[in-house]
Amino acid sequence: MNEIAERVRIVDVKVLSDDWYVLKKTTFDYQRADGSWQRQSRETYDRGNGATLLLYDARRRTVVLTRQFRLPAFVNGHHGMLIEAPAGLLEAASPEQRIRAEVEEETGYRVHDVRKVFEAFMSPGSVTEKLHFFVAEYDAVAKVGAGGGIADEGEDIEVLELPVDEALAMIERGEIVDGKTIMLLQYARLNLFGA
Repeated sequence: MNEIAERVRIVDVKVLSDDWYVLKKTTFDYQRADGSWQRQSRETYDRGNGATLLLYDARRRTVVLTRQFRLPAFVNGHHGMLIEAPAGLLEAASPEQRIRAEVEEETGYRVHDVRKVFEAFMSPGSVTEKLHFFVAEYDAVAKVGAGGGIADEGEDIEVLELPVDEALAMIERGEIVDGKTIMLLQYARLNLFGA
């Protein structure tokens, strides 16, 4: 058992909601750095792990993103139409399998060679999800469908092909505010397109 696991004792776990995802309240004892034990209580939201991918064309210096309505952003005072890299929850698939399917559903591009660049916990104070980040090159031949998502799942996705410099400028102007997309575009600027 690792050192941190020895400092955590789960006292109680209550399921608060199990409708769409699982919201739990966990009471635990945590051994602080000074050796004393402190009882704490936290809520965690478990939606499973996910994957996201940035499609890029290094020769043309373009990227493919999506635009769709996101209710949580709307509820928080944003207009709700977020520009994002394609993404989805893993469900029972590997990150590579799931992101290939998700990219094709959302953008219409079929990708074969995906490259994992990193993993991150996006909101570790309350959400259990670990996100797997990928990049893949695309070209016109890879376009096998219209994209747009799955209507029966409530998806209504607009596909955007943008010059990477414009996408980066959209971050600066506050037009791209999705964290995973900002991370992938910054990765692309540093590693795929040159600074």
